[in-house]
Amino acid sequence: MRLVVIPIGRLKQGPERELTERYRERFDEIGRKLGFRGLEIQEIPESRARDTATRMAEEAAGISAAIPAKSVLVALDERGENIDSATFARQLGRWRDEQAANTIFAIGGADGLSPELRRKAKLVMAFGTATWPHQMVRLMLLEQLYRAATILAGHPYHRA
Repeated sequence: MRLVVIPIGRLKQGPERELTERYRERFDEIGRKLGFRGLEIQEIPESRARDTATRMAEEAAGISAAIPAKSVLVALDERGENIDSATFARQLGRWRDEQAANTIFAIGGADGLSPELRRKAKLVMAFGTATWPHQMVRLMLLEQLYRAATILAGHPYHRA
């Protein structure tokens, strides 16, 4: 199963990009041994539309165009479900075992994800009830993907 993170916006050079890349590389090292075919990030440009509805629609179209057929969609949204790391790892493992070709993680821009994308998602998840900048959500997601791989591998990184 291939994992693809599709965020709105680009990460500039700096500590967030460096840490995100570090977790992506760590995931790739352990993930391949677990049957994951890599972890990619496909950035979608932020819409420059003046009104919120148009921005969200344009960004949703960009995300939707990047989702291959027969993919599991996970939407990251502050109204989503708060799941613990072990549950997240088990879910990823289930999708892998069910031979899902791709699991796509969509991260909206400043206005969030469109309701249409949230409805299409197999899982809508949040990192708590706080509102996080989309750059931080990307970083937290990459860490959780790495953590999930270590849980599935029985690696001691996760100590809960």
